[in-house]
Amino acid sequence: MISFENRVAVITGAGRGLGAGYAGFLAARGAAVVVNDPGGASDGTGAEATPAEEVAAAIREAGGRAVAEHSSVATPEGAAAIVQKALDEFGRVDILISNAGILRDKAFHNLEWENLDAVLDVHLRGAFFVTQPAFRAMRAQGYGRIVLTASNAGILGNFGQANYGAAKMGLVGFMNVLRHEGARYDIKVNTVAPVARTRLTEELLGPFATHLDPAAVTPVVAYLCSEECAVNGDLWSVAGGNVSRFFVGRTPGYFKHPEREGALTPEEVAAHLEAIRAEAGYTVPGSVQEELQGMAPLLLS
Repeated sequence: MISFENRVAVITGAGRGLGAGYAGFLAARGAAVVVNDPGGASDGTGAEATPAEEVAAAIREAGGRAVAEHSSVATPEGAAAIVQKALDEFGRVDILISNAGILRDKAFHNLEWENLDAVLDVHLRGAFFVTQPAFRAMRAQGYGRIVLTASNAGILGNFGQANYGAAKMGLVGFMNVLRHEGARYDIKVNTVAPVARTRLTEELLGPFATHLDPAAVTPVVAYLCSEECAVNGDLWSVAGGNVSRFFVGRTPGYFKHPEREGALTPEEVAAHLEAIRAEAGYTVPGSVQEELQGMAPLLLS
């Protein structure tokens, strides 16, 4: 059985929904947990200590170890305080689940910049702010597991969620860099794109929400948090018992040798659009260097 004995987990947005489920599950398997949640409304306004306190209390009543923490990830100071709580209470940080989120949906032509800033501050900047102190601690100890939370609204797009979708897709780029920087220190960084019934999504999902129990996401995140995790830099879709991988693939495309055949023209791009967009024969480069290595035989031939 996958165990989290002697591991310390920091989970943001853990006062409700998915985060609360993660906290309870990891604690039941031995982890000490920092349950972070400022307790605001779904749009990020307000604050209430009760949600995080109740989750932490339930874990302790069940025989586990947990403390509540109420800072916001939206500032570097607040995010640092979350990680410091783990260090002060439990002496280390082995797991970070960056799960905090808010919604301020508007069609793009109506989007006010304050609603862009608020969403970026929690989802994207917040992930940077809380991950950096955790990453430093993990790097020093030579071990860590980080799980970021993206969304199909960013990967695939969803009407009225330009701010949210951009923030969530930004996390994929963040992961792609961290997986390289942490690899030599046994820090694995992966991302989930959960589709589950929570207070943020229930209205968006409609009748389908009844089939999307958030508990179905928890075991997947737990695996990615574990020592047994065998992947680094993966993006997984998780919904209602289904687990699958999203990835960026590169097609063979169309190639015209610039030195022997001359410069590419817009007309040639139009004429070879089908080849450029064809999905057969794709590769999945693991880095910028791997993409360049794939191009080298064409350019150097």
